Amino acid sequence: MHAFNINIYYQTYMKHLIIIGAGGMGRTIYDIARESNGYGTEYDIRGFIDDNISALENFDNYPPIIAPITGYNPDSEDIFVCSIGGQSRRKCMEEIISKGGKFLTMIHHTARIGTNVKIGEGTIVGAFTSIGADAKIGKYNMIQSYTVIGHDSQIGDWNRIDTHVTLVGGTIVQDEADIHTSAMISHNVTIESHSRVAACSFVIRRVKEGTTVLGNPAKKLL
Repeated sequence: MHAFNINIYYQTYMKHLIIIGAGGMGRTIYDIARESNGYGTEYDIRGFIDDNISALENFDNYPPIIAPITGYNPDSEDIFVCSIGGQSRRKCMEEIISKGGKFLTMIHHTARIGTNVKIGEGTIVGAFTSIGADAKIGKYNMIQSYTVIGHDSQIGDWNRIDTHVTLVGGTIVQDEADIHTSAMISHNVTIESHSRVAACSFVIRRVKEGTTVLGNPAKKLL
C-alpha cells in the first residue's frame, strides 16, 4: 500500500516538459532531456510547440507537435525548455513567461558541477560539460556539450555558449552574448552584452558590447 501511494504522488506532481522548437536543435534537446537529471521522476516529455506544425513530418520516434508557439497557453503542469537560438529565442521564451510558464533547469547527467556552483532557471547544461567551483550562471542560458566553464566564472542571462567552448577561470559573460564552437576565452576576460565570439577564436582581451570578434588572437570584425 505504501508503494502504491508513492506512485500516486509521482503521477500527480510530475511535470510535463514541452520543448519550444522542433527543428534539429529541438530534436537534440529531446535527447538531452531524456538523459538529464529528473527525467522520469520529476518530469516526462509531453511534446513540442512550433509554429511550423509539419516540422517533424519526416522524422520518426519523437513526441508530437502539440500546438504552435504563438498563442500557446501553459497548463499548470507544463514546464518548458527552449531549443531556439538567435534573436527570436528570448521573444519566444518571454511569450511563455508572460503567461506564467516556468522553464526547466536542465542538466545532463554526465555534466560535472563543482562546489558552490549556482545555476539559474531555464539554463540548459549539455553532456560532459564541466562547471568549475564557485561559478555563477544566470537564467535562460544554453550551454552545449563538452564545454568547460572555469572556476569563479560569472555568466549572466540569455547567453548561448556552443560546444567545446572553454571559459578559463574568472571569465565574465554578461547578457545575450553568443560564443561559438571551440572558442577559448582567457583568464579574467569580460564578454560584454550582445557581443559575439566567432568559432575557434582565442579571446585575450575585453569584448565590448555589441561587437563581433574572431581569430587568434581575436580581433574586432570591421
